[in-house]
Amino acid sequence: MKVKKETSSMVTRDGVRLDADIYRPDAEDEFPVLLMRQPYGRAIASTVVYAHPAWYAAQGYLVVIQDVRGRGTSEGKFDLFAYEVEDGFETVNWAASLPGSTGNVGMYGFSYQGMTQLYAAAAHPVALKTLCPAMIGYDLYSDWAYEGGAFCLQANLGWAMQLATETARLQGDEPAYHKLYAASRNLPLYDQYPARPDILKALAPDSFYHQWLNNPYPSEYWEQLSPRQLMQDVDLPMLHIGGWFDTFLRGNIHLYKDMAVRSTQLQHLLIGPWAHIPWGRRVGTVDYGIGANSPVDQLQVRWFDQFLKGIDTGFLDEPPICLFEMGSNHWRYCDAWPSSPQKSYYLASSGLASLRDDAGFLVEDDNIALCQDVFVHDPWRPVPASGGHAAVPFGSCDRSAIDCRTDVLTYTSPALREDLLLAGEVVVEVWCTADTPSFDLCAVLSEVHTNGRVYNFTQGYLRVNSAQETALLRISLQPTCMRLTQGNALRLSLSAACFPAYPVNPGTGAAAGETRLIDSQIVTLKVSCGGDYLSRVVLPVVLPTSD
Repeated sequence: MKVKKETSSMVTRDGVRLDADIYRPDAEDEFPVLLMRQPYGRAIASTVVYAHPAWYAAQGYLVVIQDVRGRGTSEGKFDLFAYEVEDGFETVNWAASLPGSTGNVGMYGFSYQGMTQLYAAAAHPVALKTLCPAMIGYDLYSDWAYEGGAFCLQANLGWAMQLATETARLQGDEPAYHKLYAASRNLPLYDQYPARPDILKALAPDSFYHQWLNNPYPSEYWEQLSPRQLMQDVDLPMLHIGGWFDTFLRGNIHLYKDMAVRSTQLQHLLIGPWAHIPWGRRVGTVDYGIGANSPVDQLQVRWFDQFLKGIDTGFLDEPPICLFEMGSNHWRYCDAWPSSPQKSYYLASSGLASLRDDAGFLVEDDNIALCQDVFVHDPWRPVPASGGHAAVPFGSCDRSAIDCRTDVLTYTSPALREDLLLAGEVVVEVWCTADTPSFDLCAVLSEVHTNGRVYNFTQGYLRVNSAQETALLRISLQPTCMRLTQGNALRLSLSAACFPAYPVNPGTGAAAGETRLIDSQIVTLKVSCGGDYLSRVVLPVVLPTSD
């Protein structure tokens, strides 16, 4: 079907012009509307992960890609998420009334474009019939800005730099643009206050970033801003899309679980082996095969055909959850979010788990002699981030060199006697203490291959305050769906840093935004295993009989 493109504008309740590109089939019929609202310049149209809008239009849709307030060529001042409820409501109504529209609107998009869907839905525009939110923060504090109480430094700062650079371009401030552009390519992480780089304070004083640092704990600020609070009475069919290595996976799953419990409408969840960008077969250094190529575009058309055109595309008869099983590299279908039986691997050690990768063990028997591993975190050389969901580049990579560091504890299982399939929530419980008022713990699970290479597949992070007595700490890792191969081994790696994914903990208890570079202290940490201090990895194991 031939497609034609036009540019059109609407005016908001307060007189602000919002511009959009409209892709429409070159035909006389009326078509449902697919709407995306985004802040990066509408010509991009999220083609970093989706097919071009012209492709969607050719499937029989009127596609509207709009610049949100203050971005692209739209008028007004951009204020992160502040206007998206009202502007989203008005845009849906405007799009529904466009010439050639049937009056039925669906929304799609990921990241910020996923958030604009939720905010628009919160205002209950009658024309909005369905959503396809991908990679979103349902609770902005715990799903986006912070993880385990630690500020997501690299992701948040990188995004703030991107938005500030684009703002300078829109304002025609060439000197600021070039300075910010250069800083975005080499993040300034070593200023007096490392989490508050001078360039952002000087050239982007209105950035959301400063407010996010100023609110380091759950508070009314986050409650008022989060979609979770606004969507409690929203009931629409939704196709939820996430990635195992996406930093916002927690938000996708929280939204899906919430809607699945209370919604009267169909909820489907798809999670691929993807990072935030792109959605392809290769993530990090691992190729997950042709089956990992994104099915999202075709899936969304089927979804919109079902809920905007009234065509039976089979969704009502399909399992609501589709998870990519890494390792075996195929899609697994489930009737509910996995609640697999829990299996524990307990930590045991000779006391040298920081010095040798064969001195720490993961064992199934909890009859373990009491032992303690001591390791030292030096802020001069913090453990670097390597892959995972919180650092760039994302994904799975060989971390065997990092595991050889003496500030990383490693605990490895014997060679697996059979394949080990994990699906669902993963938790690490560790008895730990330190000689400072505050410290961080990073937990990484990896598959150790017979050739010695070590590939991470999930991880989690926790900031601990006021814990100078040995305490049982609980670290929630990213949910996963992973098959470990017979003959390989499971490994837990523990460290006190994962920089620059998260700021280096100074040990003082100060929040990231108040920490000076000079404040960082050397921290001695102790992890206890065995006896009355059973540290363990709790895994969601899918039994062979149910595979």
